[in-house]
Amino acid sequence: MFCFQCQETAKNTGCTVRGVCGKEETTANLQDLLIFNLKGISVLAKQGKAAGVDLTREAGRFVTKALFTTITNVNFNDANLVKWIKKAQEFKKTVKDKVEGKAAGALPDAAVWFSDNEAEYQEKAKKVGVLATENEDVRSLRELLVIGLKGIAAYADHAAILGVEKDEIYEFILNALASTTEDLSVDEMVGMVLKAGECSVNTMAALDQANTGAYGNPEITEVNLGVGTNPGILISGHDLKDMDELLKQTEGTGVDVYTHGEMLPANYYPAFKKYDHLKGNYGSSWWHQNEDFETFNGAILMTTNCIIPIKKKNTYQDRIFTTGVVSYPGLTHIPDREDGKAKDFSEVIACAKKCQAPQEIETGTLVGGFAHNQVLALADKVVDAVKSGAIKRFIVMAGCDGRMKNRAYFTEVAEKLPKDTVILTAGCAKYRYNKLDLGDIGGIPRVLDAGQCNDCYSLAVIALKLKDVFGAGHINDLPISFDIGWYEQKAVAVLLALLHLGVKGIRLGPTLPAFVSPAVLNVLVENFDIKPTGDVDEDIAAMMAGN
Repeated sequence: MFCFQCQETAKNTGCTVRGVCGKEETTANLQDLLIFNLKGISVLAKQGKAAGVDLTREAGRFVTKALFTTITNVNFNDANLVKWIKKAQEFKKTVKDKVEGKAAGALPDAAVWFSDNEAEYQEKAKKVGVLATENEDVRSLRELLVIGLKGIAAYADHAAILGVEKDEIYEFILNALASTTEDLSVDEMVGMVLKAGECSVNTMAALDQANTGAYGNPEITEVNLGVGTNPGILISGHDLKDMDELLKQTEGTGVDVYTHGEMLPANYYPAFKKYDHLKGNYGSSWWHQNEDFETFNGAILMTTNCIIPIKKKNTYQDRIFTTGVVSYPGLTHIPDREDGKAKDFSEVIACAKKCQAPQEIETGTLVGGFAHNQVLALADKVVDAVKSGAIKRFIVMAGCDGRMKNRAYFTEVAEKLPKDTVILTAGCAKYRYNKLDLGDIGGIPRVLDAGQCNDCYSLAVIALKLKDVFGAGHINDLPISFDIGWYEQKAVAVLLALLHLGVKGIRLGPTLPAFVSPAVLNVLVENFDIKPTGDVDEDIAAMMAGN
């Protein structure tokens, strides 16, 4: 295997024996083979479109969901990945039949390779993985694009589940994936990567439209961190429709619902706040789940990525369920919706009823809900604070959390920032500092949590609004610095979105991506002044000076 798509990749080079995430060699290879087949579908769809056979929506939906399964901490199940590969080949045959004879030009191997022999999958996978591209810089640009597309696909799938789909997003995903099979110039590949940033902005906007259209605009909310006396269900991941249906099905059952990890922001939505049995948030970010799930005692529902391998000493394996794209060997999977009906969570609820109430691991509250609609409603107050000098600078500390010890950097930055700074955050990176007592500035909390990682879109909207209010020529002219933590592929999509918006001087850590070659990194440094996180005191001083 060779995998270097996440921040924790071995030695910041590549996982070659077993993924740091826990992914086995066979699993990594099957994911490579699935992506290979998705490239074939994309090539056929692109050629079909040119020949007048438009399969954008049909192929886009399939490729998007399949890409989502390959994101870190989504699918550890080889049997499930084999099913995906078989579905991809069946879909590819269907597309090929519709396009064949109408498309011009030779087709790459990805478009014409078929096999029903599972024994051949691993051998083929070893030939079509990341290292199949020998030139380091070409490989870097192709993988930067593919990894960004994975993040875009995750957001597009979430939006589609709530009924918001845009063909231009699907078309870009297909064209971009197809481009990785083509012999493009460096400038063309760089251009495609930057277009991925534009697509990422549009996709996050579509998901924001989907979420707020379905559940209302997030509101400033005080979220409980303690526990009740009833048995509970802990819901983790990002899927708000799963949250909606679970709350409806648990109402009146005597079972409470708690959020975990990236589901914390569900507490901010008006549609969910009306449920008395939504008790609050339990635990911390994704990598703490072995401990959090153990002490929770109740049923656990994983809705998207962020599941991690279950340790032998843990006892929660019989009470954790997966749904959506998540798959893990031996766990009960809640099937997808059919015929417009809701998912059936009765098995999860029945499990919860047999469990003890959660063990209390902390008390108190935290405040969130500062998405763009809410912050813009406070715009006058914020602008006055900036003009008066009460707020000297905004520090965007969004993105992902992770296990590496040097991520303590982000906690230290939050603790040491001057008291006249405000932290803008979204994503699970916030767990590094959202429970710190950092106070407020004239009633404005010093940590403004916009929500999930896709709600980095809210932070961009806020920045653009401030630019207009202050009459600044560009976001880079505002008193805003970007100090971003990253872990997986959705964070890469967010980074590309920021680059598309022209944001310069982003600090990225705790390490720079292993999939970016020195030459490609040099391009990013020269054009966008991307830099690694470094010494806490030196970084704070530089950010406060606007550097």
